[in-house]
Amino acid sequence: MELVSILAFMGLGGQEIFLVALFILLFFGAKKIPELMRGLGQGIKEFKSATKDVKENIEKSIEDTPASTTTNS
Repeated sequence: MELVSILAFMGLGGQEIFLVALFILLFFGAKKIPELMRGLGQGIKEFKSATKDVKENIEKSIEDTPASTTTNS
């Protein structure tokens, strides 16, 4: 659903999406598309994993840093 809203935001209608899909099918062929999608899925999975690791490292470093103490003078 997210992809549809992104394409609609870009001003692409049904005909344009159909033409792009047809071009991809003709350019890569029906046998190559599943392989491309698998590679895309793996790339997205690795990206999400990397961002999760970075987020965990940042949260851990925040927890490890001692809280600054304020003195009331």
